[in-house]
Amino acid sequence: MKILILAMTFLMSSSAYSQTETTQPVVLSNSKAEFPGGQTAFRNEFMKMVHAYVDITAYAVNGKFTFVLTIDEKGKMSELKIYPKVKFDEEFKQDMNFAMKRIKKKWKPAIQNGAPVSSNIIFDINFTSDHSDEEY
Repeated sequence: MKILILAMTFLMSSSAYSQTETTQPVVLSNSKAEFPGGQTAFRNEFMKMVHAYVDITAYAVNGKFTFVLTIDEKGKMSELKIYPKVKFDEEFKQDMNFAMKRIKKKWKPAIQNGAPVSSNIIFDINFTSDHSDEEY
């Protein structure tokens, strides 16, 4: 009987000390889309293009406007939405898209679970009838 108890103890203890594989959880970092130099650099570059290519005085733009910019998985600017809507909204949006496409620098796309994903960037610009809040 002592031998049976000793054998069972030995068998139970050996399984406790056997090699087991422990898996480390893989932590994938998530990040937002980034413009080279940051969002302020993008905003400044965008406003340079607006002043260079768009006649703001042709539109009734006064006050704060919110721009929602979509950055695709490849880091390209793909869609621009502007709020609030204005008179001649489609023409204004086309001109803002034109200015946006003049920016040649590419965004670093957002990362989610280790893979690039499409994301939105939101920024505000304050326009008045004769200029915007950024002067160049």
